[in-house]
Amino acid sequence: MSAEQERVSAANSLGLFSSPCLTKVELRLTCKGISDRDALSKPDPCIVLNMKSHGQWMEVDRTEVIRSCVNPTYSKVFTLDFYFEEVQRLRFELYDINSSHNGLKEADFLGSVECTLGQIISQRKLSKALLRPGGTVGKAIITITAEELTGNDDYVELSFSARKLDDKDFFSKSDPFLEIYRLNDDATLQLVYRTETVMNNLNPVWKTFKVSLNSLCSGDHERKLQCTVWDWDSNGKHDYIGEFEATFKEMRGAIDGRQVGCYQFLFCLQIIKMHSFLDYIMGGCQIQFTVAIDFTASNGDPRNSCSLHYIHPYQPNEYLKALVATSCVSPPPPPPPNPPPPPPIQVSHDFAVNFNEENPECAGIQGVVEAYQACLPKLQLYGPTNIAPIIQKVAKTASQEVHTKEAMQYFILLILTDGVITDMADTREAIVQASHLPMSIIIVGVGNADFSDMQMLDGDDGILRSPKGEPVLRDIVQFVPFRNFKHASPAALAKSVLAEVPNQVVDYYNSKDAKATRSLGGISGSRSLFRWENKHHSIPQLC
Repeated sequence: MSAEQERVSAANSLGLFSSPCLTKVELRLTCKGISDRDALSKPDPCIVLNMKSHGQWMEVDRTEVIRSCVNPTYSKVFTLDFYFEEVQRLRFELYDINSSHNGLKEADFLGSVECTLGQIISQRKLSKALLRPGGTVGKAIITITAEELTGNDDYVELSFSARKLDDKDFFSKSDPFLEIYRLNDDATLQLVYRTETVMNNLNPVWKTFKVSLNSLCSGDHERKLQCTVWDWDSNGKHDYIGEFEATFKEMRGAIDGRQVGCYQFLFCLQIIKMHSFLDYIMGGCQIQFTVAIDFTASNGDPRNSCSLHYIHPYQPNEYLKALVATSCVSPPPPPPPNPPPPPPIQVSHDFAVNFNEENPECAGIQGVVEAYQACLPKLQLYGPTNIAPIIQKVAKTASQEVHTKEAMQYFILLILTDGVITDMADTREAIVQASHLPMSIIIVGVGNADFSDMQMLDGDDGILRSPKGEPVLRDIVQFVPFRNFKHASPAALAKSVLAEVPNQVVDYYNSKDAKATRSLGGISGSRSLFRWENKHHSIPQLC
């Protein structure tokens, strides 16, 4: 077996590859006729896409929030793999987002639409009435448009600015934003991208963004593009400022931008080759996999049958079940009937599950399972539960990797915990800092605790911020409660927790303009680290 085959095989053993899809499709959404639930303001709609996997609805992605709008057209594009042999059930949920909070906790659920991906593809444009809470048919219509990707992997990095725009506001300057539309073959206009709003500025410089060449012009460099500038108004009735048309080819050749009347639009673009996850793995990217297990007292005494760490002579406990399900390894054998006597108790805030600080690596997930079974009788649990230190430990190693010449190692931290954590502020800060590094965090909640804090760390319910207000650079956390998968197929949990990792790897290296070069690489051995600090008690723990 070649080195590349070994790397692919190792990645596949972690569940990072799925079966080849028939094609990739892009879904675009519009909605019309959303009812005003608040008599004093219009809704701030957002659509959440869920896909049914192994009997569970899992969030795939969500659109941006469009303020004060009853007929939103979203610029967010959902990219999905289409499998001809599978029935891929989708549910589009419409929410009215609270203006002071972008999450779903405070949002009003307006209804949903269910269909299959196959139905959308067969019709190319599917419109369905929204089913309101209670199952009644509402007046709002969601339209989903599907487009097959052409296989062109190139992306375009674009930046726009304008000068001397009209002042549309009486007491301040205009608040301009830019929309880019593509002219379709049927003469309709398709929204490609909507920039952020630059407040109170007649000479705006919008943030640089990336868009696939397929989305921008369907790979056709001669296709017409329409760029329109609006003055944003809080009531949703935006004022038209101006527009210009150009093909992608013309935009590439127009070094000085485009003069439109008294306005001048400046733009620059660069075609970027976007590498895939497989490109990076075969090109030398190594996946460093670290496992952290919660050994705190909230899990219960392992000698008690109610404990999540219960040492049963014949059956795996909840943590072992979660670890096995996460990695799709064979069920572990029962522990030896007469375990060796525990060593003398000593304080340790940072120790390896195999008790070998010189070589904490285990031989794959099976090695972690065996080390866990061997160490459990030797531990006495205590509290509190702090997760930030283990995140910081892995982040420190990832930070050192960034400064190496090759910088082609990516770090995955798997945390198994009962969810009762006590250092939420420090954990948020640690995740925000880790989002700048080649790192992903997977959290599996074990037991029946309230996991609302963990769901907040996931970042799916709005953008996670540090206590100082700094947002995460990338969404690197995936949280899954194990109880939702206890009766699912063995591969269901592994597929769910690892689903976001390939895209997170690609997003990180593409953002750094890393090249997928051909060199040795692969999946590193798994290690299990426990981190704890308690200077007042001589009992080792994970925090």
